[in-house]
Amino acid sequence: MTNAEIRHIVFDIGKVLIHYDPHIPFSRMIPDDTERQWFFANVCTHDWNMEQDRGRDWREAEDLLISAHPVHADNIRAFRKHWHEMVPHAYVESVSIMESLIAKGYDVTLLTNFASDTFKEALKLFPFLTLPRGVTVSAEARLIKPDLEIYRTHAENFGLDPSVTLFIDDSAANVEGARAAGWHAVQFTDPQTLQADLLAYGVTV
Repeated sequence: MTNAEIRHIVFDIGKVLIHYDPHIPFSRMIPDDTERQWFFANVCTHDWNMEQDRGRDWREAEDLLISAHPVHADNIRAFRKHWHEMVPHAYVESVSIMESLIAKGYDVTLLTNFASDTFKEALKLFPFLTLPRGVTVSAEARLIKPDLEIYRTHAENFGLDPSVTLFIDDSAANVEGARAAGWHAVQFTDPQTLQADLLAYGVTV
């Protein structure tokens, strides 16, 4: 239990509210598991994709990789082209928790590492993302979790008191970043654990 009186609750989006898995479309384009793992480890890597979350344009990102890996040009372009397949569904129970918190009067916002254009696409696919009071999108802020400045920027823009703010993210590094900014934070693993974590902070769903 904690003595904190939580007033602000900040949700991450990917792997907390919506599913994300780039292997879904690429299992069709690169059926061999070993080849596909190599592609993600050496071509369309996590670090490469994170730069789009930081604000880099997709065309620039594609051109950069194609110049280094011309034989993989089609699959490199396929990453953005088939992005919508990578987010096939929402986590219904997590969304229900978020909606319940909003209904109970908690101040709910979103803080997400997301490319600007794919976030606009996500809003169309998942309208519940418009329910919180607002969102900080990393690509638009030109900042990215777990950099300390993105938490400070979010708190300043939305008038959050860090000492009564609780952050929910699937990434341990992002959770630690929030704590370094003076927030309370929990790592999301599943909706049941999240409910227990919220209750530990005196927040009932």
